[in-house]
Amino acid sequence: MFDAMLRGWRAQQKSRGLKDETIDPRERLVRRFLEFANDYPWQWTPAHMDEWSASLTGEKHLAPSTIRSYQGDIRLFTEFLIDGRYGWGPACEEAFGVHPVAIAHEWNTLPHLQDYEGDPEARPFTREELQRFLDYADDQVARAVKSKRKGALAAYRDATLFKVIYGWGLRRTETSKLDVVDFGRNPKARQFGRYGTLNVRYGKAKKGQPPRRRNVLSVMDWAVEAVEDYVENVRPRFGFPDHPALWITERGGRLQPSSINDRFEAYRDALNLPKELVPHSIRHSYVTHLTEDGVDRRFIQQQVGHECDSSTAIYTHVSDDFMNTALSKALAPAFAGV
Repeated sequence: MFDAMLRGWRAQQKSRGLKDETIDPRERLVRRFLEFANDYPWQWTPAHMDEWSASLTGEKHLAPSTIRSYQGDIRLFTEFLIDGRYGWGPACEEAFGVHPVAIAHEWNTLPHLQDYEGDPEARPFTREELQRFLDYADDQVARAVKSKRKGALAAYRDATLFKVIYGWGLRRTETSKLDVVDFGRNPKARQFGRYGTLNVRYGKAKKGQPPRRRNVLSVMDWAVEAVEDYVENVRPRFGFPDHPALWITERGGRLQPSSINDRFEAYRDALNLPKELVPHSIRHSYVTHLTEDGVDRRFIQQQVGHECDSSTAIYTHVSDDFMNTALSKALAPAFAGV
């Protein structure tokens, strides 16, 4: 009966256009909940949800957003079971003398109260920190070349990669999946040549949906110069001319997000920068620094692929100098006649 329920739920989700990458983890979660409850779905009660949620918080120490997602998946499964259109209630009543009930409600699930629930310590780089970081990455190339040791190409690749993350405000995975052909011309910015725009094909997807695409316009000339030099003079030295990836390994594979993490942490720790700085902090820095430079907020929102301005606002951590300048501009009309 339980397996038949899962098959029916899968068919329902398939009919809504959801992909296996979304459905499979949901099924695994339901099986884990079954194992935790030690009862079948037609025996589940709200108390099972209470105990399971408490274990996620107190024992596994999962983030609120993760717990909410898990609770939501169990809610979806049980709502499918109690929907009279699918007949599971009468079937269970006839077979077992009991029927499934709703086990997730407003008093035992986490509400979504705010847009951002990440680590409050997360922040962008200051301009000085970012300059130190990028300079250190460049220094590693010079050191590798001078010592004639293996790794100079990889060091050059990674130094350029971090500049691209900042120069186009990218996420780590978006960066990893870039191909050489993703750069293109922008007729409104001919000075950037074939690097006037970047087609991001693997943007962050909504749950159950394919990756979202966006075009990011080039705005930093020094970043364009860096990637142009890499593509034309360094990337070919890796070999593998038929491989489409922008960031390629010395063995001919695509550079993975985990490798970006490893290199970032090595450089950050070597500089004794705060542990709170992560690869995503570079993207935050892009938003913050453009805001401080007076770039239109709507333009920045489009560049980073945010649907809502509130998401862009979360990324923005402007400096005290910027806030003081903004305050002075806001107060100037009031004090004009004083």
